[in-house]
Parts: sequence; C-alpha cells; structure tokens
Amino acid sequence: MGASLLRSPAFLGVICSFVTLCLLAEPALGVTRHYKFDIKLQNVTRLCNTKSIVSVNGKFPGPRIVAREGDQLLIKVMNHVQNNISIHWHGIRQLRSGWADGPAYITQCPIQTGQSYVYNFTIVGQRGTLWWHAHLSWLRSTLYGPIIILPKRGIPYPFTKPYKEVPIIFGEWFKADPETIISQALQTGGGPNVSDAYTINGLPGPLYNCSAKDTFKLKVRPGKTYLLRLINAALNDELFFSIANHTLTVVEADAIYVKPFETETLLIAPGQTTNVLLKTKLHYPGATFFMKARPYVTGQGTFDDSTVAGILEYEKPLNFHLSSNSIKKLPLFKPVLPALNDTSFATSFTYKLRSLASTQFPANVPQNVDRRFFFTVGLGTSPCQSNQTCQGPNGTMFQASVNNISFVMPTTALLQAHFTGKSDGVYNPDFPTSPLIAFNYTGTPPNNTMVSNGTKLVVLPFNSSVELIMQDTSILGAESHPLHLHGFNFFVVGQGLGNFDPNKDPTKFNLVDPVERNTVGVPSGGWVAIRFLADNPGVWFMHCHLEVHTSWGLKMAWIVLDGKHPNQKLPPPPADLPQC
Repeated sequence: MGASLLRSPAFLGVICSFVTLCLLAEPALGVTRHYKFDIKLQNVTRLCNTKSIVSVNGKFPGPRIVAREGDQLLIKVMNHVQNNISIHWHGIRQLRSGWADGPAYITQCPIQTGQSYVYNFTIVGQRGTLWWHAHLSWLRSTLYGPIIILPKRGIPYPFTKPYKEVPIIFGEWFKADPETIISQALQTGGGPNVSDAYTINGLPGPLYNCSAKDTFKLKVRPGKTYLLRLINAALNDELFFSIANHTLTVVEADAIYVKPFETETLLIAPGQTTNVLLKTKLHYPGATFFMKARPYVTGQGTFDDSTVAGILEYEKPLNFHLSSNSIKKLPLFKPVLPALNDTSFATSFTYKLRSLASTQFPANVPQNVDRRFFFTVGLGTSPCQSNQTCQGPNGTMFQASVNNISFVMPTTALLQAHFTGKSDGVYNPDFPTSPLIAFNYTGTPPNNTMVSNGTKLVVLPFNSSVELIMQDTSILGAESHPLHLHGFNFFVVGQGLGNFDPNKDPTKFNLVDPVERNTVGVPSGGWVAIRFLADNPGVWFMHCHLEVHTSWGLKMAWIVLDGKHPNQKLPPPPADLPQC
C-alpha cells in the first residue's frame, strides 16, 4: 500500500470522505469544522488472521482530523457497538472545554450503545501533530488516528517548507481481543499477554509471517524535503525508530516547535508525537530502504520484542528502465537500532530536546513556584483475594501507584461531581503532596510492596504555578514510565538518574528553553521535574501511557478551581453530556 500524503502548502479544508461538512473558505478567525465518528465493528485481516475490531467509520487506523490553529471542532461520536466508548483528543489543551476532554469517568460518563455525544472544542494557541484515541480500558488498540493542526493561514513553519507531509502512526496488533486480555489479567493478578506485532499506519510489514503485502511504503522523489508526523499509538511500548541511510531532523515534539537537531534514530513513547524532516537523496539511489521500529524496554515483565518495518522507495527517473524483476532485486538497506535496553541512548536523546524559545514561539517557563509536589511512580502489589490463586509476584496481584496510592476509578464522572458540588462518596481532595513513607526509591526495594487504594485528587487554585518531581522506584524493577497530563502542556525543567536531590538538582534546572510537552518519560531508575501553570479550570487526568500500568492504577487527577473572572471559569456541561 502506498502512503497517503498531505501536500504542502497544506491543503484547504478537510478530507471530505469522512467529514459531514467540507469548509474551504478559511477566514483569519478560524472556521467551524464538523466531523462524524461512527463507532462500529469492522473485519480486519492481519497476520493471516481475520477478526472483528472496534473502528471509527470502518477505518483502521481511524480517520485523520485536519484543522488550523483557531478553528472550532464539532465531532459527533455515535456508538453502534456493545462497548461503552469515549474519545480523548490527546494533547489538545481544552481551555475551558474540559467536558470535551474524553477520559471515561474523569470528564464524562462513557457513550453507551446507541447513544451519541458531540465533542465541541476550539484549538487555541496550538499547531502541529497530536492524535485522538479511545480512553476506556484497552479500546485504543484499534480506536486511534492523527490530529493535524496547521498554522494559521499566512504563518509559515519555522523550518524548511516541506514538499509533502506524511502521518506515520505506530500501533500494536493483537490476534486476541485486547479487552479479553486485560480483563483476564486483572482477574488473575498477573501480567497481560503481549501483542503479536507492531504496525506502521496499521500495517505489520514484511518481517512478520504472512504480512509482506501489508507493508507501509513511503514513495519519495529525490532532492525533496518531507515532513513525517510520527505518533506512538502503541499500547505498552516505547519505540526506537530509524530509516536506513537517512538522517532525520527533529523539529517538533508534542505539537511544540523545538530547536532542530539531526539524528539517525529517535525514541518515542506511547502518547508522544514527533515531527521530523526527511531530506531525500539528491539523485535516484538505485536502492530501497527499510524504516524500522522496535521497543525500548526497561521493565522486568514480558514484552513483544518484534520489529515492524516499512519501506522507503524512490520514484524512478523517467529515463530509467528496469524490469519488475530488477526492481525486486534492488539492494535493500536496513537501519541498525539501539539495543532493546539502551537507556544511555534514551537519556542522550531526551536531553537534545529544547524548546525553540523564539520571539514568535516563546518558552513561558514559570520562574516562581506556588505549589511543589514529589510523586513516586512505579509498580506494587495487592493481596490475592481469598479462595483465589493469583499470578502476580509471590502469589499477589500486580498493582501500580502514584505515591503508593493505586487509583480507583469512580462510577460517575469526576468533573460532574466537582462541578455540581456532589463529591461526597465520589472522590477525596487529599492526594498527598509527597510519599507518606520515604525510602531509598531507586535502591534496594522495601520488603513490603503493598499499595493502598483510593480515588484521591489534588486541588489547585486557578493560575497557581506548579512544580512536580516524578520519581521512578525500584519496586518490582525500575522502569521508564511515560506520564501524560491532560489539559496542559508542561516544561521538562530537569531529569536525572538515581534519587532526586532537593538540594543539588534544582540548581541545574533549565528555566530558559526546556522542552514543552504533554507526555514525558520518567527515566528508568531516575526522576523528571516539570513545571506548569494551572490556568485551565476543570478536572484533569494524569496517568502512565503504558496502558497496562494505567489498568493497574498508575493514575491520579488534578482539580483546578475556577478563577475570579468569567473567562476563568468552566462553563456548564453541554445538554448531550452522557450519563452514567
């Protein structure tokens, strides 16, 4: 299959095949774009195995959302399947539109069978690559797609104008039903079965059995610059990515421009996006090139250690004649990816990411801090229920936690409970600012690995500046955790290995041009420091984007209170907000 390409200058309007209204006129103030997502079952064949998947409009991966900065989006989601559904627009700030954020039981009750909900939000001050996905259980394994936000008309990219733009989404494919996999794992207390393949734009590629025809091919012309919009939609794996014999220039991360830098290989965690420029060779090379992705693994659990490959293929010059047999015999170059556990590469790569911090695109890092937090993130255990044999460590059940609290999902939406003042019995606003019991977080783990459980939240005054240290622990093995914060971008002001030192480490914080993201990897056996301004009233989920850890409880939420002025308050919920 060939690549589906966005031409640059980016095309007007949206792709009308999955849009109810195609708007071509684009005034400076932005337009309203209408999309319709029909959630329905679709038979899909991969790895010689056909199964019914939950899809949007019968497409896998799902349709792309295309808009400009300043546009309003009205996306009607109609649920035709038996599963409850909710959709999250990952990385969209949702300024004063928290009802449209999407995580089930956090900002909304899920959309039930036969029901619909219109997600209504405006893209404010953002441009770049984001993505959408289901936000309930493991449904995002097949329910995902790109969000492409073009700059306002007349505003150029702060880098070379690309000849074409190509979304590239990494995913994970399971022969079994992922909902059954996680359901069984939560019952037994053990680790869930791993995926059977990684995919590029839904295709596993030639390194898997029975998949040569299901290969993503990127066809390029010599001497051109392509913008690759990379998205990691995999459920449980950070990924290394490289294209043989080609250098990539990183220009954006999580829809924020960065200082451009060249790299042969990049690392991208689930939830993250990275835009790179690919400059093709000046002349037809007489060869094809693998683009490959495989996991970066730090934990002690089992994982899918396979490799997905796509093919970079050059268009032949008009005066170039080859038989079809000759084309098949073209040399194929393969990239060399880092070792599966190459933490030194991961660390050096993340250190290269810096905000552009220009006059046009400043890095507004909070210089002063109103509220400081220290969160441990990691794994733990809970006791096996009586009359049951559990498959977790030493007969226990796997759990995961923040500050040793494994988050218990409520049965009604937190945002509704907060907005209506009916929080009793739904949540407690007393999430601890630091671990209740301090220990040597990355040293020899404590004997007691049991976690507590609860639905606890942090309450923040409007416009307070927050500094959060997230510290990995060695309990059941040190591991990298990609943490995603809804409703905000944050600045990654520091990171390091070992235990965070509150006396020495803050002196090394970068408060000038730190990278600004919505998802950051807490280093394996280390810590990361972020700062953000709580300028968005609502209830905002924060969780590990490794779906297995989220299922085990590595999640929490922040309440940001209303400000004094009308434009600092959360409006009432829309009339069609789903009910539990």
